[in-house]
Amino acid sequence: MGLIHIYYGDGKGKTTAAFGLALRCAGYGRPVVIAQFLKARQSGELLAAAQLPQITILRAQATEKFTFQMDEAERLQAAAECRTLLQRAEDCARETGAALLVLDEVLDACDTGLLDYAALFDVLARRDAGLEIVMTGHSLLPELADYADYISHMQMKKHPFTRGIAAREGIEY
Repeated sequence: MGLIHIYYGDGKGKTTAAFGLALRCAGYGRPVVIAQFLKARQSGELLAAAQLPQITILRAQATEKFTFQMDEAERLQAAAECRTLLQRAEDCARETGAALLVLDEVLDACDTGLLDYAALFDVLARRDAGLEIVMTGHSLLPELADYADYISHMQMKKHPFTRGIAAREGIEY
């Protein structure tokens, strides 16, 4: 039985938790699809996951801008890429018989208006019965919470960034 997981909040660890579950699933030889929305930077998780044949990684075209920095043309392009990525992720999960689909930062893609929540709900409704889905992002839409089986809220209590310590390779990315 495939269940729905949501990892959200302003704290560190949402993507790391999602990749940890992907690693666990792949460790048992099950196919995994990871789709990353709104992320351009290379990360240790991506480098490690790319070495596992059970894991397929899909990403939108890289952009270094945050959504609030984009002009209208850039937002339209980013929105088109998010829609395409969601469709690619759904198709790939079905084609590979994936046991797990990770939609990393999909909640932020929806919150920023680059992806319609209705499209996300459609994917959840059409999923194969055994497909486990993980979604990450900063905030949680109440209607999506009603749909979820697991909800984990990562809340920042303290972070070195507030002291001016930049993200470190191998730790934060």
